[in-house]
Amino acid sequence: MLSNLQFSRTLAKTVRMSAPKRTVSAAAMQEEWLEVQAAQKDTVLFRPLYERYYEEIFLFVFRRTTDEALTADLCSTVFLKAMQRIQDYEFKGVPFSAWLYRIASNEVAQHYRRDKKKRVVSIEEFSIGEFMDEINEQDDETHRQLLVKTLDNLKEDDLQLIEMRFFEGRPFKEIADILGITENNAKVKTFRILSRMKKMMS
Repeated sequence: MLSNLQFSRTLAKTVRMSAPKRTVSAAAMQEEWLEVQAAQKDTVLFRPLYERYYEEIFLFVFRRTTDEALTADLCSTVFLKAMQRIQDYEFKGVPFSAWLYRIASNEVAQHYRRDKKKRVVSIEEFSIGEFMDEINEQDDETHRQLLVKTLDNLKEDDLQLIEMRFFEGRPFKEIADILGITENNAKVKTFRILSRMKKMMS
């Protein structure tokens, strides 16, 4: 697993302003499930779901490519596949967006496998200090370089979890929904990855 780690100041403002709503009530999920069922009967009715989530998915993909044209292409594929597979979607008590994020994550991974390019990880300056605090390391140039090397050696699944939790600020419940695991499992996995990272950085 190779990452092309980016310390990006340009994304910071956009990410904070465009952060999606993190909690979705049971009532809202049930209402959305009705929209999905309508789209399953008539794909024309997929449009409200597309309009609601396009910006979120675009930002998710863009953070992993930093290429607007590529992101637009990948997002088109994500929503096309979502619309084509909408008949297979089953409500499992999590937001519909989690399903879209999984499709987007797969498309990004396929792109990098196909083109044999390095994976992009975007990190804003304000996230670096918070992460160093989390693992009790100094935020200096030496430790930043160690962080780059450590992230570079993580497996894709581990990197994705750290990325969503610390560089995108997602709560464990949302991460669990996206990855299709329990919230407690997401917490345990994160703790173990952080422990390994600390050892690697030492």
